Amino acid sequence: MSGHSKWATIKHRKGAADKARGKLFAKLIRQVEVAAREGGGDLDANATLRTMYQKARDNSVPLDTIERAIKRGTGELEGVSYEQVTYEGYAPGGVAMYVDVLTDNRNRTGSEIRSVFTRAGGSLAEPGAVAWQFERKGVVVVPAVEPQPDGSTAAGTVPDEDELILVALDAGAEDVEQEGDTWRVTAAAADTMAVREAIEAAGIAVTSADLTYAPQNLIELTSVSEAKQVMAVLDALDDHDDVQGVYANFDISDSLLEAIAG
Repeated sequence: MSGHSKWATIKHRKGAADKARGKLFAKLIRQVEVAAREGGGDLDANATLRTMYQKARDNSVPLDTIERAIKRGTGELEGVSYEQVTYEGYAPGGVAMYVDVLTDNRNRTGSEIRSVFTRAGGSLAEPGAVAWQFERKGVVVVPAVEPQPDGSTAAGTVPDEDELILVALDAGAEDVEQEGDTWRVTAAAADTMAVREAIEAAGIAVTSADLTYAPQNLIELTSVSEAKQVMAVLDALDDHDDVQGVYANFDISDSLLEAIAG
């Protein structure tokens, strides 16, 4: 798992995700709205919208809120017009960062993102400097261990390795890898929901499915000071209201991650 994914996981364990629930809802709703505007409001015909719709449902966004976002996207209801913009930059240590943004004011957001990079010790890069290092992918997360009684894992069984690999690859997945207490099933972006649906149809529990930008090569972080600097940039960007996702090409050991999160 790349470092930014590990960091998101550990923050969730420490309760940071719950504190940011309102902000998460706002970001998810914006993603649904833009997907509907760009590809139409039909879930069957718009694979991106179907993925964003299910992502919102996985995070308990109310159904009527999602439906209103779709209608705003298709023009049935009035709403703010958002533009998708990407920014590229570097954190300390040469770690590449690719930032996915939805904004109603490109100039304002661009200035703010540049300031975030600068204040946190990073730097904004020219378009194209970083993008080539990332590839658009879909990731379906499946529990590898039985959920706790108070867990929110979807209904279904926890599979063994052979069962999951067979089902996932038959559905078009590219890779299945166990990472701690989860399996991460990687697929082409357009195949994400088809893979998820096939896994669920086999009676296997699915925690989530999402689109991501996967780094093709990773930089290993080995010192606490350097890791803290990279995380400062990552967290500052992720905290911006217009930022929908931050993708980085660093890797970090579990022991070092726990050390800086303590």
